Amino acid sequence: MIDYYISDNRGIKKTDEIVDGVWINMINPNEDEISLISKSLNLDPDFLKAALDEEERSRIEIDSDTQHRLILVDIPIASEERNSKIYETMPLAIISTDIAIVTVCLKENVIVSDFINNAVKTFYTFKKSRFILQLLYRNASYYLMYLKQIDKHSSAIENELHKSMKNKELIELLSVEKSLVYFSTSLKANELVMEKLMRYNFIHKYEEDTELLEDTIIENRQAMEMAKIYSDILSGTMDAFASVISNNLNIVMKVLASITIVMGIPTIVASFFGMNVPVPFAQNPFAFYWLIVGTAVICFVIAKFMSRKNLF
Repeated sequence: MIDYYISDNRGIKKTDEIVDGVWINMINPNEDEISLISKSLNLDPDFLKAALDEEERSRIEIDSDTQHRLILVDIPIASEERNSKIYETMPLAIISTDIAIVTVCLKENVIVSDFINNAVKTFYTFKKSRFILQLLYRNASYYLMYLKQIDKHSSAIENELHKSMKNKELIELLSVEKSLVYFSTSLKANELVMEKLMRYNFIHKYEEDTELLEDTIIENRQAMEMAKIYSDILSGTMDAFASVISNNLNIVMKVLASITIVMGIPTIVASFFGMNVPVPFAQNPFAFYWLIVGTAVICFVIAKFMSRKNLF
């Protein structure tokens, strides 16, 4: 899918042609669409295909012939799966040419949608360097927002685990931990991209752009620190719950072993009187009752002893 956008005094609007200052947004483009944009802008097709690989690393590339610039960063994605939010990352390619800005992504995402829906102030498609920095800043802001949501989600799961130890909650905690690993890895890669941008001249043409890039780097670093803190907390929580589960298992096994010992006493007594040999009280009409009472007393004494020794 390809959409063309251009800014005017009233905001952003769609257009049907490639003109100077146009923004071309491509979502999971096919070969024909890639070929069309590549020929129209004299653009390297590999630049357009870079974001279509989910495992592609964040980086900056410059075409030495045309001076077209590719900025590839990872963006956060929140999706619903089995009534639970799953957080992942995927590449977003931002390509700067002489007349246009091109964004390429595998799926529709909230970062690009905010610009399409005029949710970003002072946004103009013809201000290319400012547009790139605004995309990066918006990306870092969404990382921070999703990290806060992850923290709330993990806290809710922990509260459920305090009530009952279920596999469902433990599996959800593992999913949260995996999301934090994705975020930490992507944020580190994005930081390298932004630090590299600081060295490029086209960013330093305007003082406001330099300040925006510095703010973006600060936001990204804050997100990295939050991801590390939440990951450490979650790792400690998982270890604590693992210890609790192991301790609960030990208690259950100890109780079951104690019950087995106590219940073995009546079995031993009954075995003696079940043998085909003379035994005490064999001719006594009240022997059965005396045996029941005696066995109960012995079981009680042993259970009391085990309870005092904290074995039951």
